Amino acid sequence: MEASFYYYIFLFIIFLFLKNYLRILNKKLPPSPSLCFPIIGHLYLFKKPLHRTLAKLSSTYGPITYLRFGSRPILLVSSPSAAEECLTKNDIAFANRPKLLAGKHLGYNYTSLTWASYGSHWRNLRRITSLELLSSNRLQMFHDIRADEVRSLICLLFRGSNSCEFQSFEMKSTFFDLTLNVLIRIIAGKRYYGEHMADLEEANRFKQIVKETFELSGATNIGDFVPALKYLGVTGLEKKLVILQKKRDGFMQDLIQEHRKLQSGSVSEQRRKTMVEVLLSLQETEPEYYTDEIIRGIMQVVLTAGTDTSSGTMEWALSLLLNNPEALAKAQTEIDNHIGQSCRLLEESDLPKLPYLQGIISETLRMYPTGPLLAPHESSEDCTVGGFHVPRRTMLLVNIWAIQHNPKLWAQPDQFKPERFHNLQKERDGFVWLPFGAGRRGCPGEGLATRIVGLALGSLIQCFEWERIGEEMVDMSEGTGLTMPRAQPLLAKCRPRPKMLALLSQL
Repeated sequence: MEASFYYYIFLFIIFLFLKNYLRILNKKLPPSPSLCFPIIGHLYLFKKPLHRTLAKLSSTYGPITYLRFGSRPILLVSSPSAAEECLTKNDIAFANRPKLLAGKHLGYNYTSLTWASYGSHWRNLRRITSLELLSSNRLQMFHDIRADEVRSLICLLFRGSNSCEFQSFEMKSTFFDLTLNVLIRIIAGKRYYGEHMADLEEANRFKQIVKETFELSGATNIGDFVPALKYLGVTGLEKKLVILQKKRDGFMQDLIQEHRKLQSGSVSEQRRKTMVEVLLSLQETEPEYYTDEIIRGIMQVVLTAGTDTSSGTMEWALSLLLNNPEALAKAQTEIDNHIGQSCRLLEESDLPKLPYLQGIISETLRMYPTGPLLAPHESSEDCTVGGFHVPRRTMLLVNIWAIQHNPKLWAQPDQFKPERFHNLQKERDGFVWLPFGAGRRGCPGEGLATRIVGLALGSLIQCFEWERIGEEMVDMSEGTGLTMPRAQPLLAKCRPRPKMLALLSQL
């Protein structure tokens, strides 16, 4: 009798297992390349740049493709309708982030805004960032910092150029220094590039940390997809990330301590509070939640996410203008007609009234988006996309580069046409233009980025004449990295526009 009882229990367990297996088997997964190797999956198919390789796969298997990066299931989406379904209807289901090595060490064990899973903690971080730090009112409070840094850039180019002859400049580092100065002044009230630096040693320490951050955060960790390689010690990335995070933590903690001492003396006005000061004020009311680690994490996210992206967009935009001088001339005419001949410099308040300049920036972001695959999402539950079953814990990659270069959506997508953005809202509503993402995980720094890029690029167009280094066109090859940098830093020649000489001489 007892043996018979266990026999039936065994059969029942087998029945449940087969039922569950058949249920999964009957689910309709998206199309997938047929050859999927053990351990590595479809990793053998990939070549750099990844967004172009994935675009070719989508053209073969469809806009919703199922892949395996080693042990990780991947949902690759490359159509507006599929992207919209993922980021609206299934927004909560895809609101998580995959647990990658960079998030463990640079994201405080997946608790920072960038890496935290969807939940009350992430929602609070998002609220703080959107309302307390990057709201329209907060951004307006610091418009003078952006104007001051752009003016410093203009002075740098003016002093380094000749009123009659063109002078060459390396623009990658120029744009990067500008963006980083703006952000660190907003975050901590300091300046680490150019003139008027309070502490050269501290500035050099900061520069080295920033350089290492972008080198390591953009590195591919094969252990994220083939865990066995991590345990065998094939990659040394983890040790480097641990060392880097100690440096980042130490530097940010020093800034926090410095501001804490200043606040103990007198409280500055709210309109002039830096991000650190705002966060320390929140810490006074809720010390259990707003720990120094939370504050350091927010500072690092804003700094890292805002620098390379904005500076890269400016570099791509100027590259496109050098290859399309008629567009550069049209932008100069628009600015001259709006502001007048050499009466004043461009201001942020002018930007909404310069549609062609806005078109240049939007077209640059279409052709060379700073996140061609967006930041990866991960499904927290089973869901359906385009009629296909998507299992829980599937990594979502939205190939916005493929969407924004689709000839069925964009006429002559490889041609630079700023005028195509006469109605930007139409493109955004249709999910055919997504450089800042969408949904809950959309970029909260869009407002700051558009202000920095618009003012800097517009000012350079207003104040200087620009030419290529030689007769040949600027090489538009893409480099490797998360933010799709240029393969080679941009070299460009400029000289002051004759009509602007008097005004520039007064700066």
